[in-house]
Amino acid sequence: MEKIPTAAKWGRELRKSSRLCRIFGFVWAVCCGLSCVEKSLDIPENYTATSEPLSIYPDYRSVTVPPNIAPLNFLVRSPGINYVAVVGKEGAELVASAKASQTIQFEVEAWHRLLDAHRGDSLQLTVYARSSAGWVRYPACSFFVAPEEMDPYVAYRLIEPGYSYYRQLGLYQRCMENFDVSTLYENNRRFHYDENHCVNCHSFQQYGTDRMLFHVRTNHAGTVLVQGDEVRKLTFPADSVPMGAVYPAWHPTQDWIAFSSNRTGQAFHMQHEEKVEVMDRASDLFLYDAAQGRIQWVCRTDSLWETFPAWSPAGDYLYYAAADARRVNAHPDSISTGDLLLHYPSIRYDILRLPFDIRTRKWGSPERVVDSASRGKSATLPRVSPDGRYLLYTEGNYGQFHIWHKSADLWVKDLQTGETYPLREANSNDADSYHAWSSNGRWIVFSSRRDDGSYTRLYIAYFDAAGQAHKAFLLPQCDPAQNLLLLKSYNVPELTREPVRIAPETFRKVIYEE
Repeated sequence: MEKIPTAAKWGRELRKSSRLCRIFGFVWAVCCGLSCVEKSLDIPENYTATSEPLSIYPDYRSVTVPPNIAPLNFLVRSPGINYVAVVGKEGAELVASAKASQTIQFEVEAWHRLLDAHRGDSLQLTVYARSSAGWVRYPACSFFVAPEEMDPYVAYRLIEPGYSYYRQLGLYQRCMENFDVSTLYENNRRFHYDENHCVNCHSFQQYGTDRMLFHVRTNHAGTVLVQGDEVRKLTFPADSVPMGAVYPAWHPTQDWIAFSSNRTGQAFHMQHEEKVEVMDRASDLFLYDAAQGRIQWVCRTDSLWETFPAWSPAGDYLYYAAADARRVNAHPDSISTGDLLLHYPSIRYDILRLPFDIRTRKWGSPERVVDSASRGKSATLPRVSPDGRYLLYTEGNYGQFHIWHKSADLWVKDLQTGETYPLREANSNDADSYHAWSSNGRWIVFSSRRDDGSYTRLYIAYFDAAGQAHKAFLLPQCDPAQNLLLLKSYNVPELTREPVRIAPETFRKVIYEE
C-alpha cells in the first residue's frame, strides 16, 4: 500500500551492482530486495491510542539518515500479534506489516522514492499492534532525512570477537543503498596448519577502488596490492622492514603508501572488564613508493612508538599516534616485555603530525596536535575530514588498540579553532573506534560494542556543518535479526564511491601462487 508519487527521481547508476549476498552461507543473506518484504496489512481504522512508548530494535528513533540509505527495517519489541508500520507524511506514506513475526521490512525502491522526495525533512513513523483485545497505536516517532548522501559502499572484515585460529574470516563489501553484500576475499573455512592465514588492514585511495591493498599474515604472507587492473603480492625484505608493514595510509594523490611497522602482541585478562590487550613492543613509520618499489623511513626512533598513519586531504601532512617508549626500551627484551605487561595502563598516546613536501619528499619537524597523555588519556586512529578542518580520533584511558577498550570514545579537534571535544551524541558506554569519514565529510561510520559488549557492529552518524555528530544508528539489514544472530565482529569499515571490481578468485590466485 503506497501513496508515493512515482515521478520522484531515483536512478542511481551504482544501483546496478551485482546482487551477490554471501557471508559464510548465512541463510538470511539471500533475503535481499523484494524477497524480504511481506504483503502488507491495511492501516487499522479502529484502534486505541496508547501512551506506552514504542520499543523497536534497532533504535532508529530521532536519528538522521542519508537519503540513499537502505530501508530501516526493524523488530517490534512492544507486545502484539500482528504489526503495521507507517512511515512518511500525509499523502506520501509507505506501509509495511508483520503478520507472523515482529519483523518490519520496507520495499527498497519505494523506500528510496520516499526518502529522495523528503531530503532535508523529517519523516514520521507510526506503529500499530494487534492483540487479542484489538489494535493499539503507539506514539509516533520520527527521523530526519539529511540532504547529503553517503558513499554507497562500505568494506569491512568479519572476524570472531576473540583470539581464534586464522580461519573463517574474510573481507566483504556492502552496498548501503540496498542489502547486497559481495565477498572480496575469504580464507579457508576449516583449520589447516599449512593454509591458515589472516587477512586485515584493507585500505583504499581517496574513496576509490582502483588502488587498494590488504595484508595476508602467517601462511602465504604478503601485502596484496591493486593498481588498476594489476594485482600483485608484495613481500617486504626482513632486513629492510624487520617488523613488517602493518597499518597503511594511501597518499591522496600519489602512488605512495605510509605504513607503520609494529612488533605487536596480545595479552589476555583473567579478571577484568576488558578481554584482550593488544600492545606494541616497538613501532615506526615508513613511506613506500608503489611505482618505484622504494622504501623511505619516516620515523625510526627508540624514544617513541609511532603508529596509525593518516594523510591530510592535500597530502601535505602525515598524522599519526605516538607514545613515549623510553621506560620500556630502557630494559633488555627479556625484562621489557614483563615491564610492559605490568605498566600497560600507563602507556598513553598523543596525535602528532609531520609536514611533508610532495615535490621533494622531505619531511619537516613533528608537531603535537592532540595532547591526551597530559590529561591521563590516550588518543589514536587520527583521521582528517575531507575538507581538512576536523581531526577525528579515538580517545580512551590508555593504549592504542581502543577497539577493546570500554573507555574508547570518538573525539574531534577543530583544526581551525583548536577546540577538542567528544562526539557525545554518537558515543556510547562501550568501545567506539575504527572510524572513517564519508567523502563529503557529512557522515562517519565506525565500529561499536554498545549492543552487547562483545561484538563490534557498524554504526553511522551524521556530522553537521557546525562540527557536531548526531545520534548514531546501526547499519540496516534486510533481516534486522542478523545484527543479533551473526556471530562475527565487523572490523575496519572503509567507505568507497564504487565497488571493488577484482574477483575473489583473482585475489586467491595471487595469494596462493606468488
